[in-house]
Amino acid sequence: MEEDGAIVYLTRYGDYDLSKNYTESRKKSDLNNRAKIINESKADMYISIHLNSINSSTWSGAQVFFDDVNEHNYELAKLMQEQLKKDLKTTREIKEISTMLMNRKIVVPGVLIEVGFLSNPNDRYLLKKRDYQYKIVNSIKEGIIKYFN
Repeated sequence: MEEDGAIVYLTRYGDYDLSKNYTESRKKSDLNNRAKIINESKADMYISIHLNSINSSTWSGAQVFFDDVNEHNYELAKLMQEQLKKDLKTTREIKEISTMLMNRKIVVPGVLIEVGFLSNPNDRYLLKKRDYQYKIVNSIKEGIIKYFN
């Protein structure tokens, strides 16, 4: 994205959490601090990228989640999921979830993208492959570009 002129902010640069307030749960503190960073950045959008895992190996594919905090979240989610379907051949649909703690606190448009299931052997295999990781990145990038166009 930076090569195309975007200014990119990361909430973290390594595998660590951002918890600082130990009067609340560590996870809640981490999520609150991430939301604060995003809101203070004055970014035009946020993309939260995750790997899914559940107790069943039957679920697979990339999926976009959104909430109703910002009126543009649905449109962004729809465009992103369409792009993931095209590029990654996922059959999953967007899903509205209003209980995501961090996302409820963020005022700029954004979505959470689960790019696959670590609990699914095929997804896990693909997620380890560098070329598949590039497909994911390019798909997200194309979704962002479509949103701003």
